[in-house]
Amino acid sequence: MEINQLYSEISAKMASNKKMLAVLIDPDKQNYSELLKTINLCNDSEVDFIFVGGSLLTSGDIEKTARFIKENTSIPLIIFPGSTNQITHYADGILMLSLISGRNAEFLIGNHVVAAPYIKKANLEALSTGYILVDGGAATTVSYISNTLPIPHNKPEIAAVTALAGEYLGMKMIYLDAGSGAKQHVTPEMIQQVKATISIPLIVGGGITNAATAQQIYASGADMIVIGNGTESNRNLITEISKEKFKIAT
Repeated sequence: MEINQLYSEISAKMASNKKMLAVLIDPDKQNYSELLKTINLCNDSEVDFIFVGGSLLTSGDIEKTARFIKENTSIPLIIFPGSTNQITHYADGILMLSLISGRNAEFLIGNHVVAAPYIKKANLEALSTGYILVDGGAATTVSYISNTLPIPHNKPEIAAVTALAGEYLGMKMIYLDAGSGAKQHVTPEMIQQVKATISIPLIVGGGITNAATAQQIYASGADMIVIGNGTESNRNLITEISKEKFKIAT
């Protein structure tokens, strides 16, 4: 892919108010015959991006999973990294996540220094992203692994100024995440306040388990929704949420 092609596509869609959908694939949870069904549904549903990665990989193979995805779709593949070893040249890009809601230097810059030469070698487009973990009502792997506390669910003003600081630091996108297996998604109030404060694309994920919730999140200002866990129990969620993005786009 051309340099900055992914970010150019995301920015252009945001500018024209075209909502986006990304499906997150966790290599730890994959049966490849089932993964193929998910990929085919992504193709049929006009999913914008496929993310691959996880907070903690114990038995999954990100290289094998990414290659399998690329062999079966032309949808851009972006790494959602949980650690420095989640890098593969089979992807098109990588979310360069800086955990700006926390104060652990390793997840603000330390791991990035280690990963940078491998990202360059793999020729991945690095998408600088301010990652904000929001309390989703359940303990998450990313909070435990990163040794950071999420922003309280009912404190949208903290999320907004954190996101603004991320933009001022030069980050190209903001990602509000209630975490894998969240009991509650990011509130519309928090999404609205963050979106009103920043001028860069806003991604929202965690706890999105039905089309009605997705519609509310899009309407509140999210430019892109990420779904993962919900698709494991209900693959048709991909189609249902994709319909919502077309309804709200102008």
